[in-house]
Amino acid sequence: MRHKYETRAIVLLRTPLGEANVLAALITPDVGLVRARAQGLRRSGAKLAHSLKTFSESSVVLVRGKESWRVAGAVLEEDWFARLGSIEPRARAGRICGLLLRLVAGEANDQKLFPIVRSFFNALAVLPKASHEAAEILAALRILSVLGLDGGVIGGEQTEFTQPLLAEVMEKRTSYIARINNGISASGL
Repeated sequence: MRHKYETRAIVLLRTPLGEANVLAALITPDVGLVRARAQGLRRSGAKLAHSLKTFSESSVVLVRGKESWRVAGAVLEEDWFARLGSIEPRARAGRICGLLLRLVAGEANDQKLFPIVRSFFNALAVLPKASHEAAEILAALRILSVLGLDGGVIGGEQTEFTQPLLAEVMEKRTSYIARINNGISASGL
């Protein structure tokens, strides 16, 4: 019998798989980053389609198979795609998700990544647009730090995206971007 994992998950990316299936990249607080197959998701009237769209946060049931993960159920908790609103915040969220997926080729059993992504999405939803660039820089640095690709000091807690902290990021913008570029280079990608 396969073990079921009930957890929250944010859908970072969906890729078509076959005629009606989807391979979803999910970040979870319990099992980290996983890529799970969702069957029949692209058929009209699919029950899980709304819960597993890009940038949705859902309560999911994951089943670990012999070679891969499978989504057995999902209930939508937060629609970050709708909360982000316009194209610019969605593009920033997409860049951070893309960076994370690029740096983690397989699975990452790191529970620190989920709160960073969730807090970043929340920052994009509630903070003024003038703070979004700093939030994106901070999220990228925190992801690189968790993955061991940046050894520099980052102010605040892992999930903190406050205005004073973001103002500090903008003051040190050039050095932080250099650290991000160095971290990406260190990854070998």
